[in-house]
Amino acid sequence: MQRTAAVLMTGETGAAPPPGIDPDAFADALTEDAYEVAAGLERCGAAVAVWAPDPGRAALLEARAAGVTWPGTPVLRLGGPSALETLLAELHRRGTGLAAVLAADAPDFPPLLMAKLFRALGRADAAVSPADGGGLTAFAARLPAPAWTSGVGLDTPDAVAALTAARPSRSALALVPGWHRLRTPADTARLDPGLEGWESTRALLEGPAGLPR
Repeated sequence: MQRTAAVLMTGETGAAPPPGIDPDAFADALTEDAYEVAAGLERCGAAVAVWAPDPGRAALLEARAAGVTWPGTPVLRLGGPSALETLLAELHRRGTGLAAVLAADAPDFPPLLMAKLFRALGRADAAVSPADGGGLTAFAARLPAPAWTSGVGLDTPDAVAALTAARPSRSALALVPGWHRLRTPADTARLDPGLEGWESTRALLEGPAGLPR
């Protein structure tokens, strides 16, 4: 069964960087590092999806996302009110049977947790990694996505509670360990310098306007 790990970049990705860091540069660095997590998985395709309410903004995000991915990587511009649902439907249309969607503002998300999400789909219809502070860092599902997951996105504050209440059975939803997202300037303190990965974000933050080396 075809597997795809997709990174979801929105107009809010990187919108609140640390002082002195350009928001667009921050968003691009976060997205590039999250993409490297997805692209590094074995026996799994990778994609980047972009979503913004304004079509012009979405087109700009699409061009920027294409600049931080390897040639040949699908960059999907999404429309509609729900980025996650639209992305899952598009991945299903492209032949994906198992999909995991990672928020672009989680540049240091451990590949092991991505693997756990896919592994959980061996017994569950959907699996999630909760985000610190609410919402989800990653969502995975067998496609087509179960109807009971409709209406929940990565930024839904009570996403875990909503999915738990909607699941048809206890085994339908699996939870893997949660992770942090970089949604406020203070969130960069959660990054572990000793953890491998997040090279683009690290380089940006260690620059003259960023964190001390």
